[in-house]
Amino acid sequence: MELHRSRGNLPLAIICVAAGVMVLGVAVEGSLLRMLVALGVVLIAGRVLVGALRPFRFVIGPEGLDVRRPGLRGTYRWEQFEALAVDESARLVGVPAAGFPPGVRITARHPRDHRPAVELLDLHQVREQPDEVVAALTRWSGGRFTDARTLSAGEFATTTFAFTRGLRGYDMREVDRLVGRAQDALAHGGDAERRAARAEIEQARAAGLEVALRGYDSAQVDAALDALCAALTDTDTPTDRTTPA
Repeated sequence: MELHRSRGNLPLAIICVAAGVMVLGVAVEGSLLRMLVALGVVLIAGRVLVGALRPFRFVIGPEGLDVRRPGLRGTYRWEQFEALAVDESARLVGVPAAGFPPGVRITARHPRDHRPAVELLDLHQVREQPDEVVAALTRWSGGRFTDARTLSAGEFATTTFAFTRGLRGYDMREVDRLVGRAQDALAHGGDAERRAARAEIEQARAAGLEVALRGYDSAQVDAALDALCAALTDTDTPTDRTTPA
């Protein structure tokens, strides 16, 4: 199964680069602030544009993974991984085994047992649906793969959410507070505490999570909060649910 990179941000990046260049071109002497803003837009959009145009290849097959993307390039056999998993943020991670090529950065952890792992792919960055990718990994990986997107309440209470940090994303303190509140409710709270934690997350998202110049990846946070809300809902007891008259 060959995956294809999503081009969702490409048109916006092109527009931003063009607009920024136009503003720079017409800026007059003394318009320092406008020039700085335009330059910042061009640099950020240019980075997105360059990333979208870089070579990309990701193939899941009976022998292993054929990968070509920034920071990771090569063919990796299934036996070179002790385990693979898709975590709660829809990232595919692999725990290296003996024979795994040296020099690859360890940037993640297995979502179940927290062993050091390599981030192989962010499923939000490809056009194929996560369930399609999961099906291919389940078929070919020889029992090494775990779909950890849906954890039990107890597992959610102790899991570590390793969100990617970027130049612009959700405010880290607010996200950490919401995640910590939910995990505390799952680990130690009763039904009332779990409902309150879920309501707090829903209210914060309805109002709009604060965006910071340096923050957590928004897609990963959204996926994690969705999963936490589902876990908080699933722990309700039958007596807490409304029974039709």
